Amino acid sequence: QVQLQESGPGLVKPSQTLSLTCTVSGDSITTNPYYWSWIRQPPGKGFEWMGGIHYSGNTDYAPSLKSRISISRDTAKNQITLQLTSVTPEDTCAYYCARERLGIKEYDSWGQGTQVTVYS
Repeated sequence: QVQLQESGPGLVKPSQTLSLTCTVSGDSITTNPYYWSWIRQPPGKGFEWMGGIHYSGNTDYAPSLKSRISISRDTAKNQITLQLTSVTPEDTCAYYCARERLGIKEYDSWGQGTQVTVYS
């Protein structure tokens, strides 16, 4: 059974870069036909898809974040990394990584999430 675990700093200062890691166990992040997403949820609001990485390594980003976001992977460590630059208090959210089976259009596995607060 696949498991996802997010990790990273819980506090970030404005204008800094947020870096989070999703460590995957129980399956390889290069396994066809899976897609790995970063999703966030601001306090009291709905989920926002931020971007993702295909099992082949291709990436996609939400248009609203495209100028600030980067998603990469380390296949040796089976990890997916999120970087978000120039953070503001509006980036205070719970951040999740999730796996989607391509063609099914629903997430079959989620990490437990990690809270990130942007404060000065």
